[in-house]
Amino acid sequence: MALTRKFLAAMGIEADKIDSIIDAHTETVDALKHERDGLKAKADSYDKVKTELDELKATAKDSGDYAKLKKDFDDYKASVEQEKSDSAKKAALQKIAKDAGLSEAGIAKAVKYSDLSGIELDEKGGVKDSKALLKSLREEWPEYIVKANTQGADTGNPPAGANGSGSVKSREDILKIKDSVERQKAWGEYLKAQAET
Repeated sequence: MALTRKFLAAMGIEADKIDSIIDAHTETVDALKHERDGLKAKADSYDKVKTELDELKATAKDSGDYAKLKKDFDDYKASVEQEKSDSAKKAALQKIAKDAGLSEAGIAKAVKYSDLSGIELDEKGGVKDSKALLKSLREEWPEYIVKANTQGADTGNPPAGANGSGSVKSREDILKIKDSVERQKAWGEYLKAQAET
């Protein structure tokens, strides 16, 4: 049933209110028609574009370009995934190499020359068999393991004759000399021997 003046008058609505109701109803219907026409135009445009796209796909598949583009994309995607995986493996390897006691240079070489394909990561990003990798790094790069508590030679009190002449006295011996001239001479020889060593 349509909303008409006759229908509204039959309901007992006053004439001036009928005009307002009809005007509001007309505005609503016109807005809906305008929206419908816009959507219909978009739908028609979509159908046209989809048809063109389907034709392009068919042409590309026939010419082999589609297959080449798809292969290039798949290769690129695989290389990105591989780089991401290698980066995570290198980070885990660095941590294990540090735990193995390798120096910074050793860690850099281990990361650079290790075969990353043999490293498997767990869900947390750590190495699955970290103990075996730790042992492997220690065996493969022993020259880079940092030795703890290494101590150099004691140079504070070199032995007598450090310059090869056998005439240089030790500090204790110099301090025992009573004659100041003789003691000064001994200190000079001692310092000269220190400079030569």
